[in-house]
Amino acid sequence: MSKVKHEFVKFKHVQELGGLELLNASYVQKQFSKHVHEGYCIGVIEEGAQSFYRTGALHIAPKGHIILVNADEVHTGSSAVETGWRYRAIYPTPEMLRDVSQDFFQPSGTMPWFPHAVIQDEGLAQQLSLLFDLLENKDNQLFKQTLYLSTLAYLMSHHSRTKLGELPLPEAQNRILMIKDLLASAPEKEYSLNELAETAGLSPWHFLRQFKKYTGLPPHAWLIQFRLHQAKQLLKRGENIALVADLCGFSDQSHFNRHFKKSVGVTPLQYVMSLR
Repeated sequence: MSKVKHEFVKFKHVQELGGLELLNASYVQKQFSKHVHEGYCIGVIEEGAQSFYRTGALHIAPKGHIILVNADEVHTGSSAVETGWRYRAIYPTPEMLRDVSQDFFQPSGTMPWFPHAVIQDEGLAQQLSLLFDLLENKDNQLFKQTLYLSTLAYLMSHHSRTKLGELPLPEAQNRILMIKDLLASAPEKEYSLNELAETAGLSPWHFLRQFKKYTGLPPHAWLIQFRLHQAKQLLKRGENIALVADLCGFSDQSHFNRHFKKSVGVTPLQYVMSLR
């Protein structure tokens, strides 16, 4: 197995595709703790092998395999081998997939659910790699959009499922959803465990267990992830990094930088540079 020579991270935002995020990364020692993305992760392992937690299990993705993580799905990431791993991936948001999938399966489009974290589909992996090559270049807008659409159509028709219609939620889950809405309405605020538990009508211990059960993360970790989502949106709008850190509830810019790089893989400044 070839060795990944060094670590690097390159972000690109493809404006022709609505600002679609494209990642080209190589890691050896990097370990991503539990986190979520606002968009889906659709990637191909190009060297080495990746180990990651998703859907309650640990998965190994070797070279040539496709990795899939659903939007807002808790997952981790690290090397499965001593030599590290290199991969490229796109991160379409649920809204992007709904928009591009109009008339795939139904007139209004759909937001897919990918049941398998790792898939072996050599033809699709080659097509994704071709798409990544194309997206890294400036020209061929029509070809980019055509290949993007056809690749997603194949991926969704062969490897996704549509979740069943919503069923009535358990009372505890409704209470947790209420707390998520509360946190999302003012993520910059500081909250106490007792305050949140009392609002949910649960004991602090029961609240912690229920929150992690239904979100995959404890409250403080979920709030940090939401703050990072909000920060990315503000950075895309051109807001100053220090101001974004303050608006999103991070105690200082170094605190913001540390959490941002841990979750996204690059610093806020590097992320901003990728937008240009």
